[in-house]
Amino acid sequence: MLNIRYKEKTNVWPGFVDLFSNLVIILIFLLIVFVFLWTTTSVFNKSSGLRTVSELRKTNAEQTALIQKMENDEAEAKRLLLLAREEINSNESSVADLSNAYEIKLQDLEKQTADLQAQVQELQSQHNLNAQYSEQINELERTVARQKTERENLVAQIDDLQKKLDTQSEVQTSVANAEIEKLQSELTRTRAEAAASRAEYITMSERLNRALADKVAELNEMTKYQSEFYRAIKDAIGNRTIMQPDGDRFIISSDILFSSGKYTLSADGKKQLAAIANAIRDFETKIDPNVKWIIRVDGHTDNKPVISGTHAYRNNLQLSMLRASAVVEELAKNGVSRRRLVPSGFGDMHPIELGSDAASLQKNRRIELQLTNK
Repeated sequence: MLNIRYKEKTNVWPGFVDLFSNLVIILIFLLIVFVFLWTTTSVFNKSSGLRTVSELRKTNAEQTALIQKMENDEAEAKRLLLLAREEINSNESSVADLSNAYEIKLQDLEKQTADLQAQVQELQSQHNLNAQYSEQINELERTVARQKTERENLVAQIDDLQKKLDTQSEVQTSVANAEIEKLQSELTRTRAEAAASRAEYITMSERLNRALADKVAELNEMTKYQSEFYRAIKDAIGNRTIMQPDGDRFIISSDILFSSGKYTLSADGKKQLAAIANAIRDFETKIDPNVKWIIRVDGHTDNKPVISGTHAYRNNLQLSMLRASAVVEELAKNGVSRRRLVPSGFGDMHPIELGSDAASLQKNRRIELQLTNK
Protein backbone atom coordinates (compact mmCIF):
# COMPACT_ATOMS: atom_id res chain seq x y z
CA MET A 1 0.00 0.00 0.00
CA LEU A 2 1.25 3.51 -0.94
CA ASN A 3 1.98 5.84 1.99
CA ILE A 4 1.59 9.58 1.15
CA ARG A 5 2.85 12.10 3.66
CA TYR A 6 1.94 15.81 3.63
CA LYS A 7 4.17 18.53 4.90
CA GLU A 8 2.72 19.96 8.11
CA LYS A 9 2.61 23.77 8.23
CA THR A 10 2.27 26.11 11.19
CA ASN A 11 -1.09 27.94 11.14
CA VAL A 12 -0.16 31.66 11.40
CA TRP A 13 -3.61 32.91 10.45
CA PRO A 14 -4.81 33.74 14.05
CA GLY A 15 -1.78 36.00 14.48
CA PHE A 16 -2.71 37.99 11.37
CA VAL A 17 -6.29 38.39 12.59
CA ASP A 18 -5.12 39.66 16.00
CA LEU A 19 -2.73 42.12 14.35
CA PHE A 20 -5.43 43.52 12.08
CA SER A 21 -7.87 43.80 14.97
CA ASN A 22 -5.35 45.85 16.98
CA LEU A 23 -4.71 48.12 13.97
CA VAL A 24 -8.44 48.74 13.51
CA ILE A 25 -8.87 49.63 17.21
CA ILE A 26 -5.95 52.10 17.04
CA LEU A 27 -7.33 53.72 13.88
CA ILE A 28 -10.80 54.11 15.41
CA PHE A 29 -9.24 55.76 18.46
CA LEU A 30 -7.35 58.22 16.26
CA LEU A 31 -10.53 59.03 14.32
CA ILE A 32 -12.38 59.72 17.59
CA VAL A 33 -9.58 62.07 18.68
CA PHE A 34 -9.72 63.89 15.32
CA VAL A 35 -13.51 64.27 15.52
CA PHE A 36 -13.22 65.60 19.08
CA LEU A 37 -10.56 68.10 18.04
CA TRP A 38 -12.59 69.20 15.01
CA THR A 39 -15.73 69.63 17.17
CA THR A 40 -13.78 71.77 19.67
CA THR A 41 -12.87 74.27 16.93
CA SER A 42 -16.56 74.96 16.14
CA VAL A 43 -16.87 77.25 19.21
CA PHE A 44 -14.70 79.89 17.56
CA ASN A 45 -16.75 82.08 15.23
CA LYS A 46 -14.48 85.12 14.80
CA SER A 47 -12.31 85.93 11.83
CA SER A 48 -9.11 86.13 13.94
CA GLY A 49 -7.20 82.85 13.77
CA LEU A 50 -9.81 81.01 11.66
CA ARG A 51 -7.39 80.54 8.77
CA THR A 52 -4.97 78.70 11.05
CA VAL A 53 -7.75 76.49 12.42
CA SER A 54 -8.88 75.84 8.83
CA GLU A 55 -5.36 74.73 7.94
CA LEU A 56 -5.29 72.42 10.97
CA ARG A 57 -8.66 71.02 10.03
CA LYS A 58 -7.39 70.45 6.52
CA THR A 59 -4.32 68.67 7.93
CA ASN A 60 -6.56 66.57 10.19
CA ALA A 61 -8.80 65.81 7.22
CA GLU A 62 -5.76 64.70 5.20
CA GLN A 63 -4.61 62.54 8.11
CA THR A 64 -8.11 61.10 8.43
CA ALA A 65 -8.22 60.38 4.68
CA LEU A 66 -4.79 58.72 4.89
CA ILE A 67 -5.87 56.62 7.85
CA GLN A 68 -9.05 55.71 5.98
CA LYS A 69 -6.94 54.65 3.01
CA MET A 70 -4.77 52.56 5.31
CA GLU A 71 -7.88 50.97 6.76
CA ASN A 72 -9.11 50.22 3.24
CA ASP A 73 -5.69 48.77 2.33
CA GLU A 74 -5.72 46.75 5.52
CA ALA A 75 -9.23 45.50 4.79
CA GLU A 76 -8.16 44.60 1.25
CA ALA A 77 -5.09 42.76 2.53
CA LYS A 78 -7.25 40.97 5.04
CA ARG A 79 -9.71 40.05 2.32
CA LEU A 80 -6.88 38.73 0.13
CA LEU A 81 -5.53 36.70 3.05
CA LEU A 82 -9.00 35.25 3.63
CA LEU A 83 -9.32 34.38 -0.05
CA ALA A 84 -5.84 32.86 -0.04
CA ARG A 85 -6.61 30.88 3.09
CA GLU A 86 -9.88 29.66 1.60
CA GLU A 87 -8.07 28.67 -1.58
CA ILE A 88 -5.37 26.85 0.42
CA ASN A 89 -8.03 25.08 2.48
CA SER A 90 -9.89 24.20 -0.70
CA ASN A 91 -6.70 22.87 -2.31
CA GLU A 92 -5.82 20.92 0.81
CA SER A 93 -9.34 19.48 0.86
CA SER A 94 -9.07 18.63 -2.85
CA VAL A 95 -5.71 16.96 -2.31
CA ALA A 96 -7.07 15.01 0.63
CA ASP A 97 -10.11 13.88 -1.37
CA LEU A 98 -7.93 12.99 -4.34
CA SER A 99 -5.52 11.17 -2.10
CA ASN A 100 -8.33 9.19 -0.52
CA ALA A 101 -9.70 8.32 -3.94
CA TYR A 102 -6.26 7.33 -5.15
CA GLU A 103 -5.72 5.28 -1.99
CA ILE A 104 -8.95 3.40 -2.56
CA LYS A 105 -8.06 2.93 -6.21
CA LEU A 106 -4.60 1.65 -5.30
CA GLN A 107 -6.06 -0.71 -2.76
CA ASP A 108 -8.40 -2.08 -5.43
CA LEU A 109 -5.49 -2.39 -7.86
CA GLU A 110 -3.35 -4.18 -5.28
CA LYS A 111 -6.23 -6.50 -4.50
CA GLN A 112 -6.77 -7.21 -8.20
CA THR A 113 -3.03 -7.74 -8.65
CA ALA A 114 -2.96 -10.22 -5.78
CA ASP A 115 -5.95 -12.05 -7.27
CA LEU A 116 -4.32 -12.14 -10.70
CA GLN A 117 -1.05 -13.36 -9.30
CA ALA A 118 -2.94 -16.10 -7.44
CA GLN A 119 -4.66 -17.03 -10.66
CA VAL A 120 -1.32 -17.12 -12.47
CA GLN A 121 0.16 -19.38 -9.83
CA GLU A 122 -2.89 -21.61 -9.99
CA LEU A 123 -2.69 -21.84 -13.77
CA GLN A 124 1.02 -22.46 -13.71
CA SER A 125 0.52 -25.28 -11.24
CA GLN A 126 -1.59 -27.18 -13.73
CA HIS A 127 0.32 -29.81 -15.70
CA ASN A 128 -1.66 -29.58 -18.93
CA LEU A 129 -1.31 -25.92 -19.94
CA ASN A 130 -2.57 -25.29 -23.43
CA ALA A 131 -2.18 -22.30 -25.66
CA GLN A 132 -5.37 -20.68 -24.42
CA TYR A 133 -4.16 -20.70 -20.81
CA SER A 134 -0.76 -19.32 -21.87
CA GLU A 135 -2.47 -16.41 -23.64
CA GLN A 136 -4.58 -15.70 -20.58
CA ILE A 137 -1.48 -15.64 -18.43
CA ASN A 138 0.23 -13.20 -20.81
CA GLU A 139 -2.85 -10.97 -20.77
CA LEU A 140 -2.94 -11.05 -17.01
CA GLU A 141 0.72 -10.07 -16.87
CA ARG A 142 0.10 -7.17 -19.27
CA THR A 143 -2.84 -6.06 -17.11
CA VAL A 144 -0.65 -6.15 -14.02
CA ALA A 145 1.99 -4.07 -15.85
CA ARG A 146 -0.61 -1.48 -16.90
CA GLN A 147 -1.97 -1.24 -13.35
CA LYS A 148 1.56 -0.76 -12.05
CA THR A 149 2.10 2.08 -14.54
CA GLU A 150 -1.19 3.71 -13.56
CA ARG A 151 -0.18 3.45 -9.92
CA GLU A 152 3.14 5.14 -10.61
CA ASN A 153 1.38 7.96 -12.56
CA LEU A 154 -1.05 8.51 -9.70
CA VAL A 155 1.81 8.79 -7.21
CA ALA A 156 3.59 11.29 -9.48
CA GLN A 157 0.43 13.43 -9.79
CA ILE A 158 -0.04 13.50 -6.03
CA ASP A 159 3.59 14.58 -5.49
CA ASP A 160 3.32 17.33 -8.13
CA LEU A 161 0.06 18.67 -6.61
CA GLN A 162 1.63 18.71 -3.13
CA LYS A 163 4.63 20.71 -4.42
CA LYS A 164 2.37 23.26 -6.15
CA LEU A 165 0.30 23.65 -3.00
CA ASP A 166 3.43 24.24 -0.88
CA THR A 167 4.79 26.84 -3.33
CA GLN A 168 1.48 28.72 -3.54
CA SER A 169 1.15 28.87 0.24
CA GLU A 170 4.68 30.26 0.65
CA VAL A 171 4.15 32.98 -2.01
CA GLN A 172 0.83 34.15 -0.53
CA THR A 173 2.29 34.26 2.96
CA SER A 174 5.27 36.31 1.74
CA VAL A 175 2.99 38.85 -0.02
CA ALA A 176 0.81 39.18 3.08
CA ASN A 177 3.83 39.78 5.32
CA ALA A 178 5.14 42.50 2.98
CA GLU A 179 1.75 44.23 2.96
CA ILE A 180 1.55 44.12 6.75
CA GLU A 181 5.03 45.67 7.10
CA LYS A 182 4.02 48.46 4.70
CA LEU A 183 0.84 49.19 6.67
CA GLN A 184 2.75 49.25 9.95
CA SER A 185 5.25 51.75 8.50
CA GLU A 186 2.46 54.01 7.23
CA LEU A 187 0.66 53.80 10.57
CA THR A 188 3.80 54.80 12.48
CA ARG A 189 4.38 57.80 10.22
CA THR A 190 0.73 58.87 10.46
CA ARG A 191 0.81 58.65 14.25
CA ALA A 192 3.84 60.96 14.36
CA GLU A 193 2.20 63.50 12.03
CA ALA A 194 -1.07 63.36 13.98
CA ALA A 195 0.77 63.99 17.25
CA ALA A 196 2.54 67.03 15.75
CA SER A 197 -0.75 68.39 14.37
CA ARG A 198 -2.46 67.90 17.70
CA ALA A 199 0.27 69.81 19.55
CA GLU A 200 0.03 72.68 17.07
CA TYR A 201 -3.75 72.63 17.33
CA ILE A 202 -3.63 72.86 21.13
CA THR A 203 -1.29 75.86 20.92
CA MET A 204 -3.54 77.66 18.43
CA SER A 205 -6.64 76.82 20.49
CA GLU A 206 -5.11 78.49 23.54
CA ARG A 207 -4.33 81.59 21.49
CA LEU A 208 -7.83 81.69 20.03
CA ASN A 209 -9.38 81.26 23.47
CA ARG A 210 -7.50 84.29 24.71
CA ALA A 211 -8.42 86.27 21.59
CA LEU A 212 -12.05 85.23 21.91
CA ALA A 213 -12.16 86.29 25.54
CA ASP A 214 -10.77 89.70 24.57
CA LYS A 215 -13.31 89.98 21.76
CA VAL A 216 -16.23 89.07 24.04
CA ALA A 217 -15.14 91.74 26.51
CA GLU A 218 -14.92 94.25 23.68
CA LEU A 219 -18.41 93.31 22.40
CA ASN A 220 -19.88 93.64 25.87
CA GLU A 221 -18.42 97.12 26.12
CA MET A 222 -19.72 97.95 22.62
CA THR A 223 -23.25 96.87 23.64
CA LYS A 224 -23.18 99.41 26.46
CA TYR A 225 -22.12 102.16 24.03
CA GLN A 226 -24.80 101.12 21.50
CA SER A 227 -27.59 101.82 23.98
CA GLU A 228 -26.13 105.27 24.77
CA PHE A 229 -25.58 106.00 21.06
CA TYR A 230 -29.13 105.14 19.95
CA ARG A 231 -30.59 107.06 22.91
CA ALA A 232 -28.50 110.11 21.94
CA ILE A 233 -29.79 109.96 18.34
CA LYS A 234 -33.39 109.56 19.51
CA ASP A 235 -33.03 112.57 21.79
CA ALA A 236 -31.53 114.60 18.94
CA ILE A 237 -34.29 113.95 16.38
CA GLY A 238 -37.26 113.79 18.76
CA ASN A 239 -40.11 111.28 18.89
CA ARG A 240 -40.83 110.36 15.28
CA THR A 241 -42.33 106.98 14.35
CA ILE A 242 -40.35 106.86 11.12
CA MET A 243 -37.10 106.84 13.14
CA GLN A 244 -36.64 104.31 15.90
CA PRO A 245 -34.04 102.08 17.52
CA ASP A 246 -34.42 98.35 16.87
CA GLY A 247 -32.12 96.10 18.89
CA ASP A 248 -28.54 96.80 17.80
CA ARG A 249 -29.44 99.31 15.03
CA PHE A 250 -31.26 102.60 14.45
CA ILE A 251 -33.78 102.64 11.57
CA ILE A 252 -34.56 105.76 9.52
CA SER A 253 -37.30 105.61 6.90
CA SER A 254 -35.97 106.47 3.43
CA ASP A 255 -39.15 108.40 2.70
CA ILE A 256 -38.02 111.37 4.84
CA LEU A 257 -34.53 111.35 3.32
CA PHE A 258 -35.20 110.76 -0.39
CA SER A 259 -37.94 111.19 -2.94
CA SER A 260 -39.37 108.05 -4.57
CA GLY A 261 -36.74 106.40 -6.77
CA LYS A 262 -34.13 109.09 -5.98
CA TYR A 263 -30.82 109.04 -4.13
CA THR A 264 -30.46 112.82 -3.66
CA LEU A 265 -31.24 113.92 -0.10
CA SER A 266 -34.33 116.02 0.49
CA ALA A 267 -34.18 119.24 2.55
CA ASP A 268 -35.94 117.56 5.49
CA GLY A 269 -33.56 114.63 5.19
CA LYS A 270 -30.51 116.89 5.39
CA LYS A 271 -31.98 118.55 8.45
CA GLN A 272 -32.50 115.24 10.23
CA LEU A 273 -29.00 114.03 9.30
CA ALA A 274 -27.49 117.26 10.65
CA ALA A 275 -29.14 116.56 14.02
CA ILE A 276 -27.86 112.99 13.92
CA ALA A 277 -24.35 114.20 13.03
CA ASN A 278 -24.36 116.50 16.10
CA ALA A 279 -25.34 113.54 18.29
CA ILE A 280 -22.54 111.41 16.77
CA ARG A 281 -19.91 114.13 17.31
CA ASP A 282 -21.02 114.55 20.92
CA PHE A 283 -20.98 110.77 21.45
CA GLU A 284 -17.47 110.52 19.97
CA THR A 285 -16.14 112.63 22.84
CA LYS A 286 -17.65 110.27 25.42
CA ILE A 287 -16.55 106.90 24.05
CA ASP A 288 -13.26 105.38 25.23
CA PRO A 289 -10.54 106.30 22.66
CA ASN A 290 -9.14 102.75 22.94
CA VAL A 291 -12.38 101.29 21.55
CA LYS A 292 -12.17 100.73 17.80
CA TRP A 293 -15.64 101.59 16.53
CA ILE A 294 -17.41 102.45 13.28
CA ILE A 295 -20.95 103.33 12.21
CA ARG A 296 -22.34 101.14 9.45
CA VAL A 297 -24.76 102.93 7.15
CA ASP A 298 -26.86 100.23 5.47
CA GLY A 299 -29.24 101.06 2.61
CA HIS A 300 -32.39 98.95 1.99
CA THR A 301 -35.17 99.25 -0.61
CA ASP A 302 -38.58 97.69 -1.25
CA ASN A 303 -38.99 94.94 -3.84
CA LYS A 304 -40.47 97.05 -6.64
CA PRO A 305 -38.33 96.33 -9.74
CA VAL A 306 -36.43 99.15 -11.42
CA ILE A 307 -37.71 99.97 -14.89
CA SER A 308 -34.76 99.76 -17.25
CA GLY A 309 -33.70 103.08 -18.83
CA THR A 310 -35.68 105.31 -16.47
CA HIS A 311 -32.99 105.83 -13.80
CA ALA A 312 -29.26 106.25 -13.44
CA TYR A 313 -29.04 102.89 -11.70
CA ARG A 314 -29.88 99.41 -12.98
CA ASN A 315 -31.39 97.73 -9.91
CA ASN A 316 -32.41 98.16 -6.26
CA LEU A 317 -29.01 97.05 -5.02
CA GLN A 318 -27.32 99.99 -6.76
CA LEU A 319 -30.03 102.39 -5.49
CA SER A 320 -29.52 101.23 -1.87
CA MET A 321 -25.75 101.72 -2.16
CA LEU A 322 -26.15 105.19 -3.68
CA ARG A 323 -28.51 106.21 -0.86
CA ALA A 324 -26.15 104.88 1.84
CA SER A 325 -23.25 106.77 0.26
CA ALA A 326 -25.34 109.97 0.16
CA VAL A 327 -26.06 109.64 3.91
CA VAL A 328 -22.35 109.09 4.64
CA GLU A 329 -21.41 112.17 2.61
CA GLU A 330 -23.97 114.32 4.43
CA LEU A 331 -22.85 113.13 7.89
CA ALA A 332 -19.22 113.79 6.95
CA LYS A 333 -20.20 117.24 5.69
CA ASN A 334 -21.66 117.91 9.15
CA GLY A 335 -18.43 117.06 10.95
CA VAL A 336 -18.50 113.26 11.45
CA SER A 337 -15.11 111.66 10.78
CA ARG A 338 -15.15 109.69 7.52
CA ARG A 339 -13.05 106.93 9.05
CA ARG A 340 -15.98 106.20 11.37
CA LEU A 341 -18.51 105.76 8.52
CA VAL A 342 -18.89 102.65 6.30
CA PRO A 343 -21.67 102.63 3.64
CA SER A 344 -23.18 99.41 2.29
CA GLY A 345 -26.22 98.50 0.19
CA PHE A 346 -28.46 95.43 0.38
CA GLY A 347 -31.28 96.32 -2.03
CA ASP A 348 -34.43 94.31 -1.25
CA MET A 349 -32.58 91.24 0.05
CA HIS A 350 -33.36 91.81 3.77
CA PRO A 351 -36.95 93.08 4.15
CA ILE A 352 -38.46 93.84 7.55
CA GLU A 353 -41.97 93.03 6.31
CA LEU A 354 -42.82 90.31 3.77
CA GLY A 355 -46.12 91.85 2.68
CA SER A 356 -46.70 93.75 -0.57
CA ASP A 357 -49.03 96.44 0.82
CA ALA A 358 -47.99 100.09 1.01
CA ALA A 359 -47.24 100.00 4.75
CA SER A 360 -44.95 96.97 4.41
CA LEU A 361 -43.13 98.48 1.42
CA GLN A 362 -42.59 101.74 3.36
CA LYS A 363 -40.98 99.88 6.30
CA ASN A 364 -38.63 98.07 3.94
CA ARG A 365 -37.40 101.36 2.41
CA ARG A 366 -34.96 102.39 5.12
CA ILE A 367 -31.47 103.47 6.19
CA GLU A 368 -29.99 101.60 9.17
CA LEU A 369 -27.29 103.07 11.43
CA GLN A 370 -25.38 100.43 13.41
CA LEU A 371 -22.62 101.17 15.94
CA THR A 372 -20.17 98.27 15.86
CA ASN A 373 -16.52 97.46 16.38
CA LYS A 374 -14.06 97.21 13.53
